[in-house]
Amino acid sequence: MLPVPSADELRQRVPRLLGGLVLFGVGIALMVRADLGLAPWDVLHQGVAERTGVPIGTVTILTGVAVLLLWIPIRERPGLGTLLNVLVIGLVVDATLAIVDAPTNMLLRVAFLALGIFVFGPGSGLYIGAGLGPGPRDGLMTGLARRGRSVRVVRTVIELTALAAGAALGGGVGIGTVAFALVVGPNVHWHLDRMTMPEARPR
Repeated sequence: MLPVPSADELRQRVPRLLGGLVLFGVGIALMVRADLGLAPWDVLHQGVAERTGVPIGTVTILTGVAVLLLWIPIRERPGLGTLLNVLVIGLVVDATLAIVDAPTNMLLRVAFLALGIFVFGPGSGLYIGAGLGPGPRDGLMTGLARRGRSVRVVRTVIELTALAAGAALGGGVGIGTVAFALVVGPNVHWHLDRMTMPEARPR
């Protein structure tokens, strides 16, 4: 585990962390309901869900656990944010899908897609900016990159692998997938610059 911050630090950071993870889950659910294409990992989650009948949020949790197991040989250390990432996002996805119905109007579907993609920005700013540990997929990327590979190359390979596997399983690939790929980088960058907290002080 990463060093645990002080109680005062946690009181400031955990609400931001949870808020960011909730936004992530809501964003994924809105993109699912839009049915215009998902982010690469969510294409995989949806594909597995379609094949197994397991809710997509639960698949997200199980995938996060599986990816965490891949941290062992590359010696990545999880933090509180890592563990909450595995649990909270999937739970929020399933809860949101239980409440929000799929729109039938194309304008509403596009609005769901746009809002879903947008909230990844502030979600990332709050969650990553809290500095309590990377998500399972981000930790896999950084762990592999430390072994002498470019972060850009590692991230691209991981995302394309998830996308290809998800598409083969029947996950939703579409204009939303392309839009997410184009927008998510600048969106996250803008919010991270404004929401990242100073490095946490361990106890």
